[in-house]
Amino acid sequence: MVKSAAKSSNSERIIRRDKKVISPSYTRANYPLVIDRGKGIYLWDVDGKRYMDFTSGIAVANVGHSNPEVVKAIRSQTEKILHNAGTDFYNEPSVALAEKLCQITPGKFRKKVFFTNSGTETVECAFKLARWYTKKPRMISFLGAFHGRTFGSMSLSSSKLTHRDHFSPLVPGIDYTPFPYCYRCPLGKEHKCEDPDYECLDYMRNQILKRIVPKDELAAIIAEPIQGEGGYIVPPRGFHKELQKLCREENCLYILDEIQTGFARTGKMFASNLYGVEPDIICVSKAIADGIPMGACVAKSEIMSWPRGAHANTFGGNPLACSAALATIGYIQREKLWLKAEKLGEFGKKYLKDLMHEKSLIGDVRGEGLMMAAELVKDRKTKKPAPEEIERVEAECYKKGLIVIGCGYSTIRFIPPLVIEKDELERGLEIFGSALK
Repeated sequence: MVKSAAKSSNSERIIRRDKKVISPSYTRANYPLVIDRGKGIYLWDVDGKRYMDFTSGIAVANVGHSNPEVVKAIRSQTEKILHNAGTDFYNEPSVALAEKLCQITPGKFRKKVFFTNSGTETVECAFKLARWYTKKPRMISFLGAFHGRTFGSMSLSSSKLTHRDHFSPLVPGIDYTPFPYCYRCPLGKEHKCEDPDYECLDYMRNQILKRIVPKDELAAIIAEPIQGEGGYIVPPRGFHKELQKLCREENCLYILDEIQTGFARTGKMFASNLYGVEPDIICVSKAIADGIPMGACVAKSEIMSWPRGAHANTFGGNPLACSAALATIGYIQREKLWLKAEKLGEFGKKYLKDLMHEKSLIGDVRGEGLMMAAELVKDRKTKKPAPEEIERVEAECYKKGLIVIGCGYSTIRFIPPLVIEKDELERGLEIFGSALK
């Protein structure tokens, strides 16, 4: 961990206590931030210092920290009941939220919802559902994907060796195919991917589907609209339409993991809307309840037709989480936060691209809406990753009052709460620019 020049005694004391009792497996940031509270786009540490938060708790606090409407909904629900085992009984907030999700998720077809407590649990549900519905054993996932850390979701992931080291054997029946990471083409191409020239899909068709995975064994292909932990990899605009078409040709399900891209983050309510696709199964979590643990697997009704007891949990559909989610979605819809994300995202990317002309450390700028990234490299010609520089930039931003966090080979992501104003976004990017020095 990079040490702060003026690390507070309160922070030091809590971190010392943490190290004695908390698992070291958590992926803590490269700076000693001990959070006490948050409001809007700001966080305060235990010593009262304020920071601009450009992580949103990793794309969770889309409507801002401690949003008053979400807090009000939570308080109201606490006066009624905190827990109702939705697996065994019924509650109105879960029905209302399921109705809302069926309405706003992509696809003008009948849907049903299974509630979960996290993103990884949502992917586990989608994985099981695909196998159950199709009665087929195989899945295809993309290189660089991250879908979670439980065994099923981890088996679908390939963003970091750390997630897999010493955990084998993983869930069998999963094959991996290249994702269009155009800045670092996985197929070694020098030119940029252009519609409709999708070498990655051609590779899947001509190699994976003709040499490895029989058509009558393929249950589904799962993808992130934009790869998150893999480095905020944005595919060509028509890629997902072609992928959906391929799924139809292969008679398999098309699953989209919108856990990090959902709820107005990319300039649309869902990235599926951005790319014009309608997945058979969509996975959502993170921003759904603005910080209350919550997730949902939404599927076509005909697909989510498994029998009683085939899949269940204790806390899914918890009335407290559902009430928070309803307030969160209501706020997003009323304020049309996707429009704000789209507009500020255009400004942010332009700012970063202008900064790229000044700072040779930036090799690539990419993103959709307020899901932006700058990939840092030691040398633009060789594109050699710069992980040490990432740690130094993160720590320097922290000292200057900005919270950012990396992903991928050596990428800084910018995912502030969607309630941010233009001048605040500009100020945060100015701090990032100064940290590059």
